[in-house]
Amino acid sequence: MKRVIIDCDPGNGVAGANVDDGLALALALGSPAISLEMVTVVAGNTPSQTGFNVAKDLLARLDRDVPVYKGADRALVEPPEPWRETLDNRVGHKQLEHLWHGVRPPRAYRAPDEEAADAMGKLICANPGEITLVAIGPLTNVALALERYPQMAEAVREIAIMGGVFALDDFIKDTNFGLDPEAARRVLTSGACLTLVPMDVTTQTMLTPGDLQRIETLNTPLAKYVGETLRPWLDYSMQTRKLPGCWIHDVLVVAWLIDQRVATAADYYVDVELRPGMTRGKSWRYRLPLRVDTATGELTGGLTHVLQTVDNARLLKMLEQALAG
Repeated sequence: MKRVIIDCDPGNGVAGANVDDGLALALALGSPAISLEMVTVVAGNTPSQTGFNVAKDLLARLDRDVPVYKGADRALVEPPEPWRETLDNRVGHKQLEHLWHGVRPPRAYRAPDEEAADAMGKLICANPGEITLVAIGPLTNVALALERYPQMAEAVREIAIMGGVFALDDFIKDTNFGLDPEAARRVLTSGACLTLVPMDVTTQTMLTPGDLQRIETLNTPLAKYVGETLRPWLDYSMQTRKLPGCWIHDVLVVAWLIDQRVATAADYYVDVELRPGMTRGKSWRYRLPLRVDTATGELTGGLTHVLQTVDNARLLKMLEQALAG
């Protein structure tokens, strides 16, 4: 059984917000291979207080006693206003709020005084080699924890990250790295054992209306929660992205920890562009030796295990088994 902290930005029950964080939490909660020891929340898909409410509400509805900590409200450097305007208002701009009609929003909760970065840093450093950190939102909390607890890079068993995009025609950057490029750089170059699950592989995942119907027939508390909160996002994704369902990005990170047969992977050096301009927040990767190394300057980036392809049928089966209890 793997001891896990999940650092996330969940949006289940919030109109216009992606639900893959909540689905990843559900997979972890339903899997006997995972001991979920802490949930920390960062601003990203939702504001940090909203995400905190979502995580607390999910655990309360399932009667699960897992500590939850609220983290950073904004990125280390990147101005939050353009991101919040897009992420918080896109459903209104598209006039699709009605898709969430009848979905109970998360209740409001008071966050602990201790910050997420301190809570995760202390737990990891007190249990060297034991804790896997799953980071499926912007990496602000993780970067702050590494800064405050330098020994954390060596103490953490692994940091498994959902973020980055390398070669998708319609993307220059993804939200997780784009919202806080400096945090992504700090984590990728920290020297910790890293696994990266980029959008290049998560966009190979797909959950369809038929898959959701099978989940809804499971009739467990987890399956009921997923069915209620996922359906509006599924409809939103199909209408706005012209997909046959929705991608389930973050679920793949947890699934990989449970069973590595769900994907293939290879090692790369990975870094993030920090300079102003169109490519700020873009991730890139390379292997050594470079075939052309003229005028490259000093090579940067951290050695990272990068997922490349996914067995979507195996992924969905794993999810259904976990939700079935």
